[in-house]
Amino acid sequence: MSREKILIIDDTPANIDLLTAALEPSGFEILAAPGGEAGLKIAAKALPDLILLDVMMPGRDGFAICRELKADEATREIPVLFITAKQETASIVNGFRVGAVDYILKPFQADEVVGRVETHLKISRLTRELQRKNSDLEVEVTRRRAAEEARERADARLSTISAREAQRWGLVAFIGQSRLIRQTLRDIERLHQFANTSVLITGESGTGKELVARAIHHGSPRASAPFIPVNCVAIPSELAESMLFGHMKGSFTGATADRKGWFELADGGTLFLDEIGDMPTTLQAKLLRVLEDGEIMPVGASQSQRVDVRVISATNADLGAKIAAGEFRQDLYFRLARFIVETPPLRERPEDIPLLCAHFLQLFAEEMGMAAAAIAPDALACLSSHALPGNVRELKNLIERALIASGGKMIERKHIQISVAPSVAVAALAPGRETRANAAALAGLPLNLEEAENVLIQRALEQTRGNVAEAARLLGVNRSRIYRRFPQSAES
Repeated sequence: MSREKILIIDDTPANIDLLTAALEPSGFEILAAPGGEAGLKIAAKALPDLILLDVMMPGRDGFAICRELKADEATREIPVLFITAKQETASIVNGFRVGAVDYILKPFQADEVVGRVETHLKISRLTRELQRKNSDLEVEVTRRRAAEEARERADARLSTISAREAQRWGLVAFIGQSRLIRQTLRDIERLHQFANTSVLITGESGTGKELVARAIHHGSPRASAPFIPVNCVAIPSELAESMLFGHMKGSFTGATADRKGWFELADGGTLFLDEIGDMPTTLQAKLLRVLEDGEIMPVGASQSQRVDVRVISATNADLGAKIAAGEFRQDLYFRLARFIVETPPLRERPEDIPLLCAHFLQLFAEEMGMAAAAIAPDALACLSSHALPGNVRELKNLIERALIASGGKMIERKHIQISVAPSVAVAALAPGRETRANAAALAGLPLNLEEAENVLIQRALEQTRGNVAEAARLLGVNRSRIYRRFPQSAES
């Protein structure tokens, strides 16, 4: 550890010698300057821990030297102790006024000098430590303030249409006023009262099945307990039982500690099993046992344990067909589907598209730091007439891309970048036909999207002999879309 440095500024060598003799035995490193100008240079270069300064010196006196030391940022914080034979009150007051911390009168006692030097060095150390802690505290306060401001900015970005995404798992998160979405909301509200009822949510990909599950959970008495979402497709078959029910240390290779499974983590709350139709059949039997008994058996455990878990499952598959094919247990289906909630595809509720567009425009604009952009009628008409096979998820992506393409300005038709997968278009034109035939039918379509759509609608009308309802069913679109393209079809 380096020694603390004391600088003595005095034009009398005898005084320097006396002070050095008094301070060196205490372990200080002594620096000496035979006058004020030399003292300033040494102080600026060596940056001592404390300065002993004589008042009466030729040229500039100690008061002037002290003023200069305090004016320099490098030496401003160094404590200065005056040593002088002048005992006038005015002189002492002047010493403190120019920045000194103490005043030692000559003739001085060695013990007194050492005591005062040690005291002021200790005060200086404590002051620096306090300043460092204050600086650290200021950094932490700044960090927390920045985090709070970031959180507030994040809150401010939340959708005004859905009454803040912080509450998005409530019913306010559902954008729409169509009959179908209102029916879904009524189902969710009913389920709030039945906190133990198993629920099966069905619907196409992108229709918001997890959102429905979270709304059911967060509106129920289980809201304060965990909501644990699990994607059944992503469960490794060799770890499935352990991940669902947990395991004990040493129960298999790699089990280095006890591990809680998803059921135990969701105790008191809700376990959401997404894509339940893809759960391995071997695991289905074990899941059924837990649902019926309310008990889990961790891998390697000697006894079961009770859990209080509501199970909500979801699927976009036809579970009836899977049951018929022996891929899904019928008894498990009846246990999961105590109540069924259907999430409607967006093509069946086109009247909700403008509201959803406004919602996503607001959400993305605020995330990107832009003002909310408007959407031109022709762009909105394009989105409303599109089948949107990806449903709300696809619409959200389309709006985000359009907002970027428009640079935050008015979104026009040219900013809507719809890409239709060939299989979707062909399947809509001729469902159930072989892939080769579908590909041949697609080959004759024009590359222009609107012209291709017109051709598909015309072919569908020809096949159904002008029956608009049947043509709409073949194409998987709303009849209003056909009427917008071919108004004359409404007259036939």
